[in-house]
Amino acid sequence: MLVAAAAWGAVDWETARPEYRWAFPRDHWARPGYRLEWWYLTGHLAAVEEPGRRFGYQFTLFRLGVAREPPTFDSAWSARDLVMGHAAVTDLAAGRHVFSEVLYRAVPLLGGFGRYPEPRLAWSRGPAGTETPWTLDWNGEAFDVAMADRVRGLAFRLATHPAKPLVFQGPGGFSRKAQAAGAASQYYSFTRLRTTGTLALDDRTWTVGGESWMDKEFGSTQLGEAQVGWDWFSLQLGDGRELMLYLLRDRSGAVDFASGTLVSAAGRARHLAPAEFSVRATARWKSAASGAEYPAGWVVELPGEGVRLEVVPELADQENRSRLVRDLVYWEGAVAIRTADGAPAGRGYVELTGYGRSRRPGQGSVR
Repeated sequence: MLVAAAAWGAVDWETARPEYRWAFPRDHWARPGYRLEWWYLTGHLAAVEEPGRRFGYQFTLFRLGVAREPPTFDSAWSARDLVMGHAAVTDLAAGRHVFSEVLYRAVPLLGGFGRYPEPRLAWSRGPAGTETPWTLDWNGEAFDVAMADRVRGLAFRLATHPAKPLVFQGPGGFSRKAQAAGAASQYYSFTRLRTTGTLALDDRTWTVGGESWMDKEFGSTQLGEAQVGWDWFSLQLGDGRELMLYLLRDRSGAVDFASGTLVSAAGRARHLAPAEFSVRATARWKSAASGAEYPAGWVVELPGEGVRLEVVPELADQENRSRLVRDLVYWEGAVAIRTADGAPAGRGYVELTGYGRSRRPGQGSVR
């Protein structure tokens, strides 16, 4: 089976637009007219029984459109979408990162996407050897997620509730990624979600609590032709603010587009132009498994806000390496935030795509 961007391009998909009229809660559900969509949760958790035991986690379900309209032939196996799931846990005490994935056609018994107002937003069968499905549900306020991978000894079940209201990323939720027409997504976030649940690694299970960040994006031609990947930051500052930044890179490695959002402690979002912030890498890390070399520490500055932060990975190797999609490798990791004098200033997540020979999530071919 091949999921090629060139083939997608022949379909008349809907594109993100500035005048999009949001409708909540309906827009938490799938938007099938768009080629690519994802629900993305990351967060920091601590074991209730063992407070010093901390974890980072990621849970993502992607909808990858392969046909704008449902197939005309009558078959239970015909599909207009694929469902791809990525989940990872970083056990910070053990210095271990565990990644799991699923990829199925969106057909009965394998996976799919719910219709408003049913609680289930998206689901998938678990990986081979795992009976428990992966699920994403709307609980009336935010999102409940569950996954398991028996082979890798990983499972979690988490419930989230908003500590702050939803915010739009980009003016009116229109998040431009390049100057080219259509290179954009519709994008919103819950930047602080109170999170509780259980997490299991190998033969141990913990009751956990903490905070998460949730992104939802959908669009069809999000990046420009010359862009190869991005550096994305979701930072929860200790003073109650949140900061989202993304930097898109071209084939030379230079940043050719950037944007951001600063959310006040009261929940008010302000769009940031590229001139209002800077991000400078301070270290590098090379993966022995993939050969990709990533930035591995940053100084983030917003001069107009008097902000200067040091962002440091909590573990060097938080690389996700797919076994199902050829060359799909990216870094998705928990980070600590410090002031210039080293004092704790928050925590967050960073995503780094398009380094080395790797593809981005949602791009490329399926083995």
